[in-house]
Amino acid sequence: MIFSEKLQLLRKNKGYTQEELAEKTGVSRQAIAKWESGQSYPDIANLIQISNLMNVTVDYLVRDQECSMKPVSTHSRDVDEIIRFRLKANVNTYAAFMNQTDSTRYDSHDFRFEEGAFAYHDTYVGGEQFAGEEAVWKNGTAVYAMNYLGRVLGDNFSGNFLKEALRAATENCPCRGPEFYQAGEYIYKSKVSGDFTWFQGYEEIYCNEEKVYECYFHGGLIR
Repeated sequence: MIFSEKLQLLRKNKGYTQEELAEKTGVSRQAIAKWESGQSYPDIANLIQISNLMNVTVDYLVRDQECSMKPVSTHSRDVDEIIRFRLKANVNTYAAFMNQTDSTRYDSHDFRFEEGAFAYHDTYVGGEQFAGEEAVWKNGTAVYAMNYLGRVLGDNFSGNFLKEALRAATENCPCRGPEFYQAGEYIYKSKVSGDFTWFQGYEEIYCNEEKVYECYFHGGLIR
């Protein structure tokens, strides 16, 4: 997604017309129209204004990609298969209220999904403060794992919105949710460093510009 597309999406998600955004940023409506059509580009002062107004980073605005995660340096059919299966498991377990299974540890919440040679298991403990691990096996051998630790920070946190954001993960950003996702007053943001073979990241949720949730995660391939 390029800047012009991001600006139009963010403006509409905020419910602003081009005229209203122009007034808030101190430029003309024609300038907003040109930014959204890709005919011109805002200067750094305008980018900072937009980032503050839309509650996103300047980095997000200027990078023409969906996720800060680097592509895998060496293309591998095996890695592609693991990513695709992990995404399919993601929309068939916790994030989709599906395939919960018996606890494997004291008071744990567990989800399992299998297809072909692959199996996925997610297990976590806690509620408002939680920790867990998800893993993928191929033919009975562990090939991928991720650990996560998170907490709820505000009363307006919505578990349903978190699940909705996680279901929006893509092959370009497959570890948790997408880099940016918004529905109504809720905004989900995720930052990842590394690639799918070895990464660490941080996700957060805002409600009406108040941070109500955060989670740290790290993972990669198993050998």
